[in-house]
Amino acid sequence: MDCDVLVIGSGPGGYRAAVLAALRGRKTVVVEKGSWGGCCLNRGCVPKKAWHHSARLLDAAQRFAARGLTGTLRGDLGQAWRHQHDFVGQVRASYQSYLKRLGVTALSGEAAFTADGAVTVAGADLTINAQAVIIATGSAPHVPASFPVVPQRIIHSDLLFDEPVPVGPRVMVVGGGVIALEFSYIFQAFGRDVQWFSRRDPFARGDFSAAAMKLLRTELAQRGLVPNGAPVASLDLGEGCVRLVTQGGEVREADWVLLATGRRPVTAGLHLERAGVACDEQGFIVVDDEMRTTVPRIYALGDCVAGPMTANRALHEAGVAVTNIVHPHSARRDLARVPEAIYSALELARVGLTEEQAEDQGLEPGAGFAAFETSPRALGQDESAGFVRVVADTDTGDFLGGEVVGTEAGELIHLLTTGKHDTILARLAAAVFNHPSRAEEFQNAVDTLAAKWHLENLILGSPSSGGDAV
Repeated sequence: MDCDVLVIGSGPGGYRAAVLAALRGRKTVVVEKGSWGGCCLNRGCVPKKAWHHSARLLDAAQRFAARGLTGTLRGDLGQAWRHQHDFVGQVRASYQSYLKRLGVTALSGEAAFTADGAVTVAGADLTINAQAVIIATGSAPHVPASFPVVPQRIIHSDLLFDEPVPVGPRVMVVGGGVIALEFSYIFQAFGRDVQWFSRRDPFARGDFSAAAMKLLRTELAQRGLVPNGAPVASLDLGEGCVRLVTQGGEVREADWVLLATGRRPVTAGLHLERAGVACDEQGFIVVDDEMRTTVPRIYALGDCVAGPMTANRALHEAGVAVTNIVHPHSARRDLARVPEAIYSALELARVGLTEEQAEDQGLEPGAGFAAFETSPRALGQDESAGFVRVVADTDTGDFLGGEVVGTEAGELIHLLTTGKHDTILARLAAAVFNHPSRAEEFQNAVDTLAAKWHLENLILGSPSSGGDAV
C-alpha cells in the first residue's frame, strides 16, 4: 500500500495529524495497535475530567444548604466509572466516524519499520510505503520493578480506566506527579479514605508559581490530603488488604493501591533502528523543532518525544509536523504557547514562563495579579479561591506567561494562548468583558501590571502620565 502520510498511533496527536493531513489533501493512513483514541481518550485526560467534574459537584454540595438547595448527595465511584466508560465509547465512535468521512484509512495492528524504510502492519498483514511517517505512539505507566501489579488490588492508572474500580473504601496513592495530585482529590471527594505517599514534594513544581502550589496544598490539606514523604520500600498482598512498608519500617494497610509512579515512552516493537531513527538515553525519540527525527521524512510527536506529557503538547506538535510535510521548513514548535493544567481540589492552568523562569533567562519580568476573592462572579458561585497572574517583559511590554488558579482555570487559560506575545496583553486591555465574569479578571490583572511597572504606553497604548487609558 502506498500513501502520502502514515501516522502510527491514534491518540490526540496522531488523530489530529491524520485529520490535518487528510484535510490538506494527503492520502492518509493511521495504524493503531491498541484502543483507538490512545491514552488521552481511553485512560487519561478525557475520562479523568469527567470524574473531576463529578468530584467538584460533590465538593460543592457542602455549600448547597446556604444557597437554598436542600437534600443530600453522595458519590458512587463504581457508577462514575461506568459513566466515563460509556461516554468514552461514544467519543471514540465519533473519532472513527470522522476519520472515515475524511477518507483516512484506519488499520488495526502493530506497526514496525523495515530496513528500507517501509512500515509493516502485523495485524493487517501488509506493508506501507509512505512519503512521510509520523510516530505518535504515546506513553505507558512506569512501575518500579519492586512493586507488583495485581488487578483490582495494586493497579496503575491504565488499569484504573480499563477495569471497574476496585472494591473497598481504603485507598493508597503512591506518587507525586499530576496523576497523584488529581486522583487523591477525586477519590477523597467520592468518600474514599485516602493515604497518599510521595517521596518528593508534589507541590515543588517549577512550572507553576509558588503561590499557586501553596494554595493547592492548602486546599488539599483542608480535606485531609497531606502526602507522606516516606519512600515506599515494598508493597504486598496481606490478609484481605494491601500492605505498604516505608523505608523507615512504617506499615500501612489499605484495600487497594493506585501507583502513579510516572510514564515512559512507547517505542518497543517499532524497530526504529532499522529506519535509522535515534532515541535518547531515556528512550524518547530525538526530534528537532520541526518535529523531524534523525530521518528527515519521519516525524515524531507527543509522549514518545521528551517534554511535558500532555495531550495539549501533542496536538500542537501535530500541527507543526503536518505543516512541515505540506510546506517544508515553515513551522517550528513553540512550547511557550502550549498550556498545561492540573485538575484537583483547585484547577490550575498555566502557559509560558513564571517570573523565576524569566529571570533565569536573563529577562526583566513584572507581574500583574487579580484575586477571585473580590470577583462578584466567583463570590456568587461560592468558589472564590484563586487568582489570575500575567507576566510581562518590563523592557518591551511583551507577554511572557500567565496562570489561572481556581474554578474553570483550564478554560480561562485560553485567553492567554490566542495571539502573539507582543499583542496578547494589549488585546486583553482593550477587550470588553461580560460582567460579572471570571474572565474580566484578566483585564484587571493587565491594568495592574501596566500601572505597577509603568507600561501603560507599551500595553495600553497611552502615555504613562496624563490622559485617560483606553
